[in-house]
Amino acid sequence: MPSCPAFLVAAPASGQGKTTVVAALARLHTRLGRRVSVFKCGPDFLDPQIHAVASGRPCQNVDAWMCGDADIAWRLAEAARVSDLILIEGVMGLFDGSPPAAELATRLGVPILAVIDAFGMSAGFGAVAYGLKHYRPGTPVVAALANRLGSPRHAELVEKSLPPDVAWYGYLPRDIDGAMPERHLGLLPAAEIDRLSDRIDRMAAHLAKTDAAKLPPPVRFADAPPPEFPRLLEGKTIAVARDAAFCFLYPANVDCLARLGASLIHFSPLSDAGVPPCDALWLPGGYPELHAPALASNRNFQREVRRHADAGKPLLAECGGMMPLFDSMTLADGQEFAMAGVLPGKIVMGKKLFGLGMQEAHLPEGALRGHAFHYSRCETPLLPLTVSERPDGRPGEAIYRRERTTASYMHLYFPSNPETAARLFLRDSNQGSGIRKQASGNRKQIS
Repeated sequence: MPSCPAFLVAAPASGQGKTTVVAALARLHTRLGRRVSVFKCGPDFLDPQIHAVASGRPCQNVDAWMCGDADIAWRLAEAARVSDLILIEGVMGLFDGSPPAAELATRLGVPILAVIDAFGMSAGFGAVAYGLKHYRPGTPVVAALANRLGSPRHAELVEKSLPPDVAWYGYLPRDIDGAMPERHLGLLPAAEIDRLSDRIDRMAAHLAKTDAAKLPPPVRFADAPPPEFPRLLEGKTIAVARDAAFCFLYPANVDCLARLGASLIHFSPLSDAGVPPCDALWLPGGYPELHAPALASNRNFQREVRRHADAGKPLLAECGGMMPLFDSMTLADGQEFAMAGVLPGKIVMGKKLFGLGMQEAHLPEGALRGHAFHYSRCETPLLPLTVSERPDGRPGEAIYRRERTTASYMHLYFPSNPETAARLFLRDSNQGSGIRKQASGNRKQIS
């Protein structure tokens, strides 16, 4: 069984500074010559980009429902073999969600580092730490780190407030220059954050003055093998949109396509003249609404996407990647821009959340899990091929199909069923149908 020091970094609630702390810890230990692997709980795209910059390595997602216990187990085991430290950032509050980060940490046997925003707080810090540890017996909260402190004296007060069974792990001061800017979907993408690496260095330097450089205890991870990746995409080239408008890609999805045999070519719909020669096209999510004028003016991109779709070649468009496929996009301020016209109808941006949550898509190619999070709506006469399903059975997002173009607000997690993911990128979706289906255990929820 591979062994590696590890922490699951959690907090009482969202907005306590988990991402900043994890990034600073990753940079601090990387500076000390340690190889750090960072994971993020939940289907987040933005925090992992920051952690990849901080650690110098891709940040993988772990989610009991979307990924499944087998997927989590083999990725952690693989990381433990090559890392000096594993950091797992929780999602929301420690006990929020289903299942919460507390349950994941308990089942994996990973100790929890509690990040608590101590602004305006002294002895109450210890009360919060005590509550996190004892609210549910057995929750492995072993240490606490204070965020947004006003002075070293403030640090002394909150440290003294801790119960004896929760260790002090240091603190970060209030530092506006080190804070991470936000937008409606959360933190900004890493590429858009001004002086991101400098911000992380600044916070890591603060932590270096405290107790945060010490390693947590080693954790023994189950020696789990990777799932099967049938080489259904051997010899196929997939063009992947990747720039400021299309930046929501799970590293696991990219890795999955490579393991399935595909060759990936990245291109930019914002700056490249068109679509590179390929067998299939993948338009992942992102912020196309922020770049609508540039997308509207790139006629070559629009023309070649239409030509690709009209030729019956595979095209997968997820959330933001789907938006430029319709006839037009209307921004929240009323501006309208012509898009590619692969699908009839229009996208209308709003100021409220239109879709959120985990979902499973049942397609002719098979089932895939994922999630949705969007501030726009789709107005189209096109009837959906199917509608995804939420974990509680309620309907989710419409999934549209035209020839071999598949489009939806869903972000798919390819490793939840690699064979199904491969077939979305094949002209003949029945190719390889004799290959044994992936074991359902790869998607089983931790329970």
